[in-house]
Amino acid sequence: MLNQALRLIRTYHDLSQTELCSELGLSNSYLSEIESGKKQPSLEILKKYSEQFDIPLSSILFFSENLEAPKPSDKFRKNIAEKIITILEWNESRINAKETNKKKAKMP
Repeated sequence: MLNQALRLIRTYHDLSQTELCSELGLSNSYLSEIESGKKQPSLEILKKYSEQFDIPLSSILFFSENLEAPKPSDKFRKNIAEKIITILEWNESRINAKETNKKKAKMP
């Protein structure tokens, strides 16, 4: 879930992978592997996310840990988390559609 949270944080802030890579000093392929869950981000990368988006590192980790930890209120928390993720994914698709429309408008 950490990979998904990092991707959604980026898209919420309307940054492409390329833009964020430039800001964080990472390669596009490495960031892509992190966001797809193929690689785990290091603590250093998580700190960079924290600084870049002004989100406490503990909040990023807390969100990720609590989504995965089984607790009595797990169903409720998971339901809320899924709704939040759905909203963020909707926002991501809205931004992607906007970018696609811009590219189409630029075509001769």
